[in-house]
Amino acid sequence: MISAIILTFNEENDLPQCLDSLDWTDQNFVLDSGSTDKTCEVAERMGAKVYRNEFRGFGQQRSWAIDHIPVKTDWILFIDADEVSTPEFASAAQTAVRTANSNVAGFYCCWKMMLYGKWLKYSDSFPKWQFRILKKGKARYRDAGHAMKESEIQGEIEFLHVPYLHYAFSKGWTFWFNRHNRYSSLEAKERLQTNYKIQDMVSRNQSIRKEAIKQFMSRLPGWPLIRFAHSFFFKGGILEGIPGLLYSINISIYEYMIQLKMFEMKMESKKEPR
Repeated sequence: MISAIILTFNEENDLPQCLDSLDWTDQNFVLDSGSTDKTCEVAERMGAKVYRNEFRGFGQQRSWAIDHIPVKTDWILFIDADEVSTPEFASAAQTAVRTANSNVAGFYCCWKMMLYGKWLKYSDSFPKWQFRILKKGKARYRDAGHAMKESEIQGEIEFLHVPYLHYAFSKGWTFWFNRHNRYSSLEAKERLQTNYKIQDMVSRNQSIRKEAIKQFMSRLPGWPLIRFAHSFFFKGGILEGIPGLLYSINISIYEYMIQLKMFEMKMESKKEPR
């Protein structure tokens, strides 16, 4: 009914918990992008089939998986190594694909962001949606900043309201900062190159609305401070104690990194060639 594909790069520590939670899927695949640890050995030992492809972006990598991995089921779940399916998510996903009509191309899924054992329901603005379950032949992905977006949709996208767990901080804050330093460069470039209209900020399409708001807000002076206040005070991160405070601070630092790099890119574009 559903097969899972996991993108990996040096995920030997997180991968076992992810694969353990996928005992309900028909097939499990790992698409690795050059791990130097024991990721591939762990995957094969736990029964997952391993494929390899050079990573150029999340959208490109997931579309490569759609084209080259011989999935036998009609439905594909894309899940990351630091994410964990729950029994409730498994049941909801199976019911969703079993009862979906022929016009459904896939499902937006949401997660519970976990930090120090705390669900960041408020500071992470639950629910956030990503296109993670798709029907073969009815959708693809494209790169969008540091992440990806759905593309070439043939049909309707519905919502799966039961979340999975996301352990984005499982490798520690140093890893998180190094990764988001790279992500901020990609996100800055995406926000500068994508042209949204003001009316897109109130679009009924969640993906368009979210990206338009980010593009316009990231140009405001003081936006990182606004982002902190929104997460910690307005959304209720203050109720989550130290985890909510740390998350709110660091997500505002990430927005500052994006804003700073957007400024640098605009300055570079104005320089006259030597």
